[in-house]
Amino acid sequence: MTLRASTLRRASTLRRRSLFHRQQESTGTMTPVGVVIRFILLLAFGVFFGLPLLWLLLAPTKTDVQLIQDFPLSVGSLGKIGQDWQNLLSFDGGVIVQWSINSILYAMSALILSLLITIPAGYALATAQPHARKLILWLTLITMLLPISAMVLPLFLEINTVHLVNTPWSVILPTAFFPFGVYLAFVYYAVSLPKELLAAARIDGANEWQVFWHIGIPLSRPLLGLLAFLSFTANWNNYFLPFVMLQDTSVYNLAVGLQALITGTPALHPAMISDLPIHRAELALAGIIMALPVAIVFLFSQRYVISGALTGSMKN
Repeated sequence: MTLRASTLRRASTLRRRSLFHRQQESTGTMTPVGVVIRFILLLAFGVFFGLPLLWLLLAPTKTDVQLIQDFPLSVGSLGKIGQDWQNLLSFDGGVIVQWSINSILYAMSALILSLLITIPAGYALATAQPHARKLILWLTLITMLLPISAMVLPLFLEINTVHLVNTPWSVILPTAFFPFGVYLAFVYYAVSLPKELLAAARIDGANEWQVFWHIGIPLSRPLLGLLAFLSFTANWNNYFLPFVMLQDTSVYNLAVGLQALITGTPALHPAMISDLPIHRAELALAGIIMALPVAIVFLFSQRYVISGALTGSMKN
């Protein structure tokens, strides 16, 4: 069954007006002094966060001696990057490639599962108003506040009971549980979803599943982008849970694998004796490999991340 086009046009108009008013309210007239202060603060933060990133990008172009003696932001040889990669491949038969594949598998699988859970759950809490909604929201908040270290042991015992320890599922299933995403989806739908739009859809004869699919999903693109970015970033950088759940190096994700690389080579342990040619430059290249997917995902999803973070902060 197809909903009337006027209903969807009305939703689009409401969203555009809401975003326009928020932009107008947030963009006030600033004095020249305020502009200068803002510029200085942004420049200071840019330098503070940008210099380490610039050093990381330049480090693989230099030798270990150059990293110690030369100017920190000097540029070495671009051909050194290829040599660094070959040196990384010399560790345990090129297992770093398998770690990268594992990280992509774990992060994307958990991302898909978390979206399939959080979006319907948040929508149901915001629109259906079940009797136990307050209890569910309180439990969600409590779970969000619990540190990961307090959750790892119960999760390990639970995963071990079903004999999934040291398998990809021991990482994917716990990280697919995303209580912050459920709460964020609830806030988004509770504040930003026009109630008259849902009423109009039901008058047109749509059932709850059709209302969710034809209205809830199309109007939640900023929310989907924000949740996808947050989930992917958390899962990609996840270290503690895979460190506890995984035992074989072949199933490590990249975060745990790089720790094994650091402890198994003389890169940061000069007293260690090893024939592997892995030093500071190679570790810097590994750090770039670790950070690059998150940067790429953010570049493609920044519009949705920003709009998703702002939408829902004010009522229409």
